[in-house]
Amino acid sequence: MLTPPGNFSQRANAASLRFPRQRPTTEKMVYITEDMVRRRAEHNECEIFSLEEVSLHQQDIERIEHIGKWCRELKILYLQNNLIPKIENLGRLKKLEYLNLALNNIEVIENLEGCESLQKLDLTVNFVGCLSSVESLKHNIHLRELFLVGNPCTQFEGYRQYVVASLPQLKWLDGTEISRSERIRAFQGLEEVKRQVCEQENEYLRKRAKEKEEALREKGKEERKPGFDGRWYTDLNNTVPGLEDNVTNQEAEKNTKPKPTSPDLDEEQRDREFWHTPCPFTPESRLEAHHHLEEKRRAKEKEKEKKPQAPRTLITADGRVMNVNEPKLDFSLTEDEEKNVVVLDLAVYRHMDTSLLDVDVQPTYARVHVKGKIFQIALPAEVKPDSSNAQRSQSTGHLVLTMPRAEGEIKVTKTIARPPRVCQNRHSSLPEDSKRRNNVPERLEVDLSKHKTIDLANIVPRQSNKEGPLETFKKAPSTTTHHSGFSEGFLDDPDVPPLI
Repeated sequence: MLTPPGNFSQRANAASLRFPRQRPTTEKMVYITEDMVRRRAEHNECEIFSLEEVSLHQQDIERIEHIGKWCRELKILYLQNNLIPKIENLGRLKKLEYLNLALNNIEVIENLEGCESLQKLDLTVNFVGCLSSVESLKHNIHLRELFLVGNPCTQFEGYRQYVVASLPQLKWLDGTEISRSERIRAFQGLEEVKRQVCEQENEYLRKRAKEKEEALREKGKEERKPGFDGRWYTDLNNTVPGLEDNVTNQEAEKNTKPKPTSPDLDEEQRDREFWHTPCPFTPESRLEAHHHLEEKRRAKEKEKEKKPQAPRTLITADGRVMNVNEPKLDFSLTEDEEKNVVVLDLAVYRHMDTSLLDVDVQPTYARVHVKGKIFQIALPAEVKPDSSNAQRSQSTGHLVLTMPRAEGEIKVTKTIARPPRVCQNRHSSLPEDSKRRNNVPERLEVDLSKHKTIDLANIVPRQSNKEGPLETFKKAPSTTTHHSGFSEGFLDDPDVPPLI
């Protein structure tokens, strides 16, 4: 017996769980466009007419179109992990050798007879339930590899034997090489295998029809938006059998259901129920899972979208200039008193192109646009915008604005040499002039040869810094000549009595 697709879905794709919800009224379908193909032809200089390989995987494409007209030389085509329900519009690709349609919603193998050079076909994890549709590949005489892993038809009894016998040109099936003995055994019991496959296929198709009907019924309920019991009522006096019971049951359910404390918890609970509610593995459930993920992604993008910011106030209504530093750059604002200028040094990014800078100097402020972001600073003094200069450092990349002041005294930087003063009481004027220029204190010098008065400065002996305590000095013996006739070297000893 055929394994129910619901059991297979839990092994093949964990994302095939759904939760009843209301789909968005406007769902955009993704189609193959010329711009989409051209962007993936960079290796071919964006030329698509001679393109031999193109990858259009994971683009949420829901229909194959235009490829057969635009890319006649195509040899390899990747269309895996999309939402394609049908193989179509590929009959003109006469040179196509490899077609990858894994992880899509394909249910029937068809419309590949025109791909005369097809050698490999990958239909992994699709919804192929009509196993008899593989016989359409008999016309592809160069087909060597076929992958049907993850499809409902692989659960049929005699699946491999039927495919091997139906496609004699095939060399590999689901990654396993087909041996000669296996091919002989497949041809021996082919009639019995065909009968079994036909019965299982019919059973699967009946079940698939019920799944489609159920999906349409649920979709109709969501779009209809009926009253509380599924019907519309315009006459309030009409009574419907069982209406009161329905109302009572619904009120009881409302009372028993826990009320969410916040919208975030409600959304988290819905998301948890969506992924943990089992469902059959069908193209409808896969589409519903995709739409659920798409809604979550759009909700996150909407949350991230910032509200348009109000225009920044650069100058207030009373004319006051605001300081703004949107690019968050380091800067320095200095005043050069000698040159009578105001210098602004802005640390612009070193490797940024100068064309991304826009400088505006006004008498009271300077404004610089750095990659669209505003830097503005109020100046300490009024400047001349016409005489201002903007330069860019080649080593650091800094932007230097030199702005001369509109008013103020321009100081002279050069020193003027003055003639030396002539002094009559000094021997030379050069040392004194140098001392005056160096701000060295001047001292008066006295000529000792012209000093005639008694010098009282040395009456009391001074103590030297290196000497000890003050010592008493004896009076030196007199060396004057006596009139008694003694020589000048005679010393009068006080212990010796004088001669009479």
